[in-house]
Amino acid sequence: MAVSGTTAMKERAVDRLRIGPAAAAALAVFAVSAATLGGAWYFQFVLGYQPCHLCLEQRIPYYVIVPLALVTAIAAAVRAPARLVAAGLAIIVLAALCSAALGAYHAGVEWHWWEGPTECSGGVSDLTAKGPLLDQIRAIRVVPCNEAAWRIFGLSLAGYNVLISLALAAIACCGLFAGRRPT
Repeated sequence: MAVSGTTAMKERAVDRLRIGPAAAAALAVFAVSAATLGGAWYFQFVLGYQPCHLCLEQRIPYYVIVPLALVTAIAAAVRAPARLVAAGLAIIVLAALCSAALGAYHAGVEWHWWEGPTECSGGVSDLTAKGPLLDQIRAIRVVPCNEAAWRIFGLSLAGYNVLISLALAAIACCGLFAGRRPT
């Protein structure tokens, strides 16, 4: 009798460790988006690639996705209401699609398909400021949005952001709709 009780306890422990598709998807999104953001910081702070205005804007959706994916994964793992988990995954999908759109826009600017924002061109904005004008001009460090600082296999970091963001949206969609499949 003790053997079957031990087996039942082990099965319950294993069942508690199993996570459903929503939790697995949210956890995968968390890991990939945190690694992506960490990679951007690595390029900036370790390798010295200074981000342009559009690069910084592309990070904003990740600042939403990373904590939301973690909270959604935890909520799904503890069996929170399905609507709450679905809402978290849906917001992740929207944020990832926004990130993909920003990345596509930036890649288009890099390929000179369209003009970038004026923040990417630099310039002196306040000509009435005290001090010599030449000192103001020398102090400006413009990081152009239309020049890719790094490319591999023909894609810049903005292009890779598009691919990663679309993958994140697809993973979150899988988690969102996996629980709704009829059995």
